[in-house]
Amino acid sequence: MRWSKDDKDGPRGYHHGNLKEALLRAALELIAQKGPAGFTFAEAARWAGVSPAAPYRHFRDRDELLASIALRGFNLFEAALKRAWDDGRPDVFVAFDRLGKAYLEFARTEPAYYSAMFEAGIPLATDPELREAGDRAFAVLRVVAEKLCAQTPAGTRPPALMVALHVWAISHGIASLFGRGDAARRALPMSPEDLLEAQMLIYLRGLGVPERKSDRSG
Repeated sequence: MRWSKDDKDGPRGYHHGNLKEALLRAALELIAQKGPAGFTFAEAARWAGVSPAAPYRHFRDRDELLASIALRGFNLFEAALKRAWDDGRPDVFVAFDRLGKAYLEFARTEPAYYSAMFEAGIPLATDPELREAGDRAFAVLRVVAEKLCAQTPAGTRPPALMVALHVWAISHGIASLFGRGDAARRALPMSPEDLLEAQMLIYLRGLGVPERKSDRSG
């Protein structure tokens, strides 16, 4: 399901028995239009078509509602990264390229989830389930980093955790600035995918990761 700031629908009536899901949908639409800090708990209730007191049946406050959205987002994000990585098939470089594109695709097609995950300011220390979901998504990048580092000579091999953090920072920066599917996206005279590929190529060469055969033959 995609959520973007282009959605112009107004408040939705509550016509079914799943109040929790209706509130999550309302919050996603509000995040898409106003950002994670741009709406109140009562406004989410109004968009869901319920009374201001109704959300308290499922959520302690707005932060818990946002945390639930971020949790779902990280689960979707982890699944998308795992599908793209596909256990490194057919080789680590092809799979790594797919992974980067999947990262950008998630930011572009799920900007409301992406905002809730990275921009809502939810304190992870107070939400172990959310922290664990974020850690699982990052663990995919950690596995990729270990495979990339294994391509370098043992004596000069960089720490895999450092590489994973660098890959995450580069991907997140490009996704946040140029790869989003909402109004926060900046204009760029090249595709975000091309920019990410070029940046990763420069980074991996700096680490001493050898070129794959297709790179040398081109």
